[in-house]
Amino acid sequence: MPGETRSPFVTSGVRIGAPALTARGMKEKEFEIIANKIADVLDNINDESLHVKIKDEMKALASNFIIYDRPTY
Repeated sequence: MPGETRSPFVTSGVRIGAPALTARGMKEKEFEIIANKIADVLDNINDESLHVKIKDEMKALASNFIIYDRPTY
C-alpha cells in the first residue's frame, strides 16, 4: 500500500485479490462496478437492506464469469 508505514504483518486495511477476478475473465469494467459497490457499502455501513441488494448484484455479476477448476493449458 503506498505510504503505509506499518508492518505487512499488522492488519491495517482491506486487501483485494484482483488475480482471482482476472483469472475468471473480469476486466476494468467489472473492477469499477465492484469498487463502486464496496464504496456504497462503506458509505452506508448500517444499511443492511442495501448490503443484501449489493450482495445479490455481486452474485449476479459473478455468475457471468466461470470458475476454472483445472488448468486451461
